[in-house]
Amino acid sequence: MKKRIIASALALVCLISWSVGGTDVWRSIDVQAAEIQQTEAFELPDFWYAGDVGKKPTVKDQGSYGTCWAITASSALEAALLPAQQIVFSADHMTHQNSFTADVNDGGDYLMLMAYLCGWQGPVTEEEDPYGDAYSPEGLSPAVHVQEVRVLLDSSIEKIKKTVYTYGSVQTSLYMDRSTAAEDAGYYNTQTFSYYYPDETTANHDVLILGWDDAYPAEAFAENPGRDGAFICLNTWGDDFGEDGIFYVSYADPNIAGVGVAYTRIEDTDNYDYLYQHDDCGWQGQQGYDSGECWFANVYTAEREEQIAAVGFYATSENTTCEIYLVHDFTGTESFEDMVYLQEAGFSDMGYYTVDLEEAQDLASGERFAVVIKINAPDETNPVAVEYRSDDFTQNVSIEGKESYLSKYGTLWENTQERFETNVCLKVYTRAQ
Repeated sequence: MKKRIIASALALVCLISWSVGGTDVWRSIDVQAAEIQQTEAFELPDFWYAGDVGKKPTVKDQGSYGTCWAITASSALEAALLPAQQIVFSADHMTHQNSFTADVNDGGDYLMLMAYLCGWQGPVTEEEDPYGDAYSPEGLSPAVHVQEVRVLLDSSIEKIKKTVYTYGSVQTSLYMDRSTAAEDAGYYNTQTFSYYYPDETTANHDVLILGWDDAYPAEAFAENPGRDGAFICLNTWGDDFGEDGIFYVSYADPNIAGVGVAYTRIEDTDNYDYLYQHDDCGWQGQQGYDSGECWFANVYTAEREEQIAAVGFYATSENTTCEIYLVHDFTGTESFEDMVYLQEAGFSDMGYYTVDLEEAQDLASGERFAVVIKINAPDETNPVAVEYRSDDFTQNVSIEGKESYLSKYGTLWENTQERFETNVCLKVYTRAQ
């Protein structure tokens, strides 16, 4: 379940809206994605299933816990790496060792997953932290580094299919529980393993889309949805449900794929040496100046002689573009006058992105530096993702000892901790010299 995602699919971007004055693991995914993107006339097949190409992840059972969100995410990461790497990831660790104060039965959402994964809090392996044993060890290191997560909002069936084909799966939600899946409820056909809930309502359960069948007959559903076609999905109720965990959800189901998540850049843990960040709980709200364009910055102190290799932040709308700058020897807001342009970047989808710098930037040990982003998110009026104490689950958020800034034009700057009690979501990845 996703207790913190409200009914609207726009919940990911409408939490608050303030106006203020290349490694081995990744390479196999990257090559396939590049080949598809370069083929504008690429046509998807009428049927495709990840299991047919060795990309079906381990079937898992959430039992009586509200952990479908974590189990589905762990399976999505596995699907992305299969068949080249066969790693079973721990949903237990995602549930217990994130930065939030939610209980195992409180559910979770995509914001929690992005914060946990992109902040290198995990994932760890199932062997290190087995599911359901009421124990999750402290101090485990991530088995891989997740550097990019794409969020698909109200996407077309064709876009969902293309993303599944490119990256192995799409995590999504629908309205489904044990009662609606009961044989006499009229929504789930136990003979054909097909599901269709005709009424639009708040989604309450996560599943993993692993493929599709455009010709799946409408007559195979308990209630005829009025059209053929279905997504092939992996549930979190063990291999006794469906056909070894797999079932079909009608394209006509109004709740499936309103929000989709794809884990599109997963790397070995030696990709970067160190991570600087202010936002352990990640994207909780947005700030800006009633415009899609805004400047934001985080200030850090280098702990050693090192090089900035990449920066990471959230694109809060589709077709976001940005410019990246650096300030050496930061002493205060007057130092922004000396910022140096590095490069630009753009993102077609919402989500979290890591931008590798074309030229690594040297830092002296003990140097205070600022990374600055000029962002343009055309569908947003407050485009900067920020962290703050948004609810009972984010009480661990702290602004102490952190330094973030916002600016409308890149000239006058406001400290977000002092004025708004928020931390800007902007990470820096470095390598030791």
